[in-house]
Amino acid sequence: MSLNLWLAYVAAVFAISGTPGPNMLLAMTHGIHHGLDKTFSTMLGLLAGLAVILSVSLGGLGAVLLASSHAFELIKYVGAVYLIYLGIKTWRAADGSIETEGRPDADSGWARFRIGVLVALSNPKAILFGVAFFPQFLDPHQPMAPQASILLLSFIVIETGWMCVYAGGGAKLAQWLRQGTRMRWFNRLSGGAFVGAGVLLGTFRR
Repeated sequence: MSLNLWLAYVAAVFAISGTPGPNMLLAMTHGIHHGLDKTFSTMLGLLAGLAVILSVSLGGLGAVLLASSHAFELIKYVGAVYLIYLGIKTWRAADGSIETEGRPDADSGWARFRIGVLVALSNPKAILFGVAFFPQFLDPHQPMAPQASILLLSFIVIETGWMCVYAGGGAKLAQWLRQGTRMRWFNRLSGGAFVGAGVLLGTFRR
């Protein structure tokens, strides 16, 4: 892999990763409710889920899933249902409070990690991303494993940076959201966003 090709890949991933989506919304929401330090477990879960999806895609299984319309549809609808469930749960938490005690997603770091993994795995479009996008930056005349490792590592570093930006921004918003009913409306907006993402995912066509 040439340096120019890698730099082009980094630029593309930087732009794609920074685009708001379910992963970044979850990082920001947990940053608001739990603070940046506790949101690292959420981010680890998101990264673990993404690593699984991209590894599967690069390993060739992604192409198999795309070839099987039934398998792809099943994954898509399960992911859509989970995002809608998460959105409804977030909406129902619209009590105006930032305290985390008693919240279903605040029992432990493991619980936040698990939610991160599930949100990352809920989007089969990442499989399309891995199948259609990654191969463009692989040199067929060089060993695949080292190139794939570089691509995955670069992706994880960039994605982690953006998650920290979103989670850190959310943590800084927490104080402002404590005033009046702002937290109530934020929960409703973020809950609606999760539901909207689930609905869009459910209507997604390859």
